[in-house]
This record gives sequence, structure tokens and C-alpha cells, in this order.
Amino acid sequence: MSVIVRPLQAVGRGALHFVVAIGRSGYLAIDAIQALRKLDLWGPHLLSQMARVGVDSVPIALFIATFTGIVLALQASYTFTGAMPLYFVGTLVGKTMVLELGPVLTGLALAGRVGASIAAEIGTMRVTEQIDALETLAYDPVAYLVVPRVLAGAIMFPVVVMLANATGVVAGWVTAQGLLDMSSAEFLKGLQMYFDPWDVQFSMIKSVTFGITVTGVGCSFGYHTRGGAEGVGRATTRAVVVATMILLALDAFWAAVLL
Repeated sequence: MSVIVRPLQAVGRGALHFVVAIGRSGYLAIDAIQALRKLDLWGPHLLSQMARVGVDSVPIALFIATFTGIVLALQASYTFTGAMPLYFVGTLVGKTMVLELGPVLTGLALAGRVGASIAAEIGTMRVTEQIDALETLAYDPVAYLVVPRVLAGAIMFPVVVMLANATGVVAGWVTAQGLLDMSSAEFLKGLQMYFDPWDVQFSMIKSVTFGITVTGVGCSFGYHTRGGAEGVGRATTRAVVVATMILLALDAFWAAVLL
């Protein structure tokens, strides 16, 4: 009998923990929205968080985008050889980079860098009772810790993604010239032929939601950390895993809704 009961108990506990986590995150989101009016608490920290979330993330984002653009150009050339005009390499690099790989790969990379950092930082403050100290001093910890990080994610993720998109396209163009014997005119012809300004808007919409997700998930797991240093490690790992899963689900959602 225990062979049947134990798996059911495990499923029940997992479902209960999931519902509790959703509830905690929902309450934290409501508190964060209400805390927006406390500009004096989160305003002075916004620029520093924008630098940490956005500016410090630019090198890894551009590194990923560069090699993504190179691979796209090479694979497009291999796929189209003898079947389609070579200028379609520019079309594929531009469309794929802006619509999909630029926002998604950047978001996944920043989920590991930014989300983990936020969860570890706030989680450490929770287990060392620094958040309790803020409450004792009549500071709203949500306005002080959560709001500037989430706003920084919403503002800076689109900027980083735009830079990554441009870098990926430029890398594909340089690869097409140097390794595929394509002229700039051919590559730019394919890039411009099917260009639609909506593609850029679509990429920005995705990146804003990705930024809110990564920073919000990191704040939620960090804010509700329990169990000392081991708990901080668990919260950090879970923040990255959950943020990654939500990003991929959001990517599919926006593709179905907006395209």
C-alpha cells in the first residue's frame, strides 16, 4: 500500500508547495505595485540597479549574440546552397536574431546572472535578519529592495536585447562577407527585403516581460528564503530554474498571441 501512497503524498506536497509559492509571489507583486508610490524609498536606488542589471550584463549578452550571429549565417548558407538565393542568409539572420534568439538567449543568460544574484542577495538579507531590521526601522522592504530591481529589469532588458540583436546581425554580416563570399549588397538586400518594424516592437515587448520575470522571480525567491546559507543556495537555484521555465513559456505565449 505504501508503494501507492508515498508517490501520491509526494505529488500532493509538491502541488501544495506550488500553490503556496504562487500565493506568496502574488502577494509580493501586489505589495510591489502599492509600493510604487514610495518614490523616496526606491528612487535613489534605481540608477544603481539599472547599472547592475543592464550595464554589467552587456558583455555576456554581446558575447552570446556575436557567436549566435556567426552560427546563423553559416547554417543559413549551408541550408540554402543550391536551393535559394544566397541573399536569404541576411533575411534569416535578421529575422531569427530579432524575433527569437536575441531576446530568448539574452533572457536565459541574464536569468542565470541577474536572477541568481538578486535571489542570493535578498536571500542573504532575509536569513541574516536585515529585512526584519528594515521593518523595525519602519522602512518598507518591498519598496526598498524589490521595486528598484524589478523596474531596472523592465527598463534595461530591452536595451540589452537591442544591443544583442544589433550585434548578432552585424556578426552575421561580417561572417557572410569573410567566410561565405557574399557582398554587403547581397546580405543587406536579404535583410531589408523582409524587414518589418513590428519585428523590433515584438522583440521589445518580449524583453520587457522577460526583464520583469527574471527580476521578479529572483526577488520572490530571495524574499521568502528560509534555512540559513543552505536555504540561500536552494532559493538561488530555484530562482534560475523557475525564471528559465517562465521565459520559455512566455516566449511561446507571445509568439502565439502577437505573431
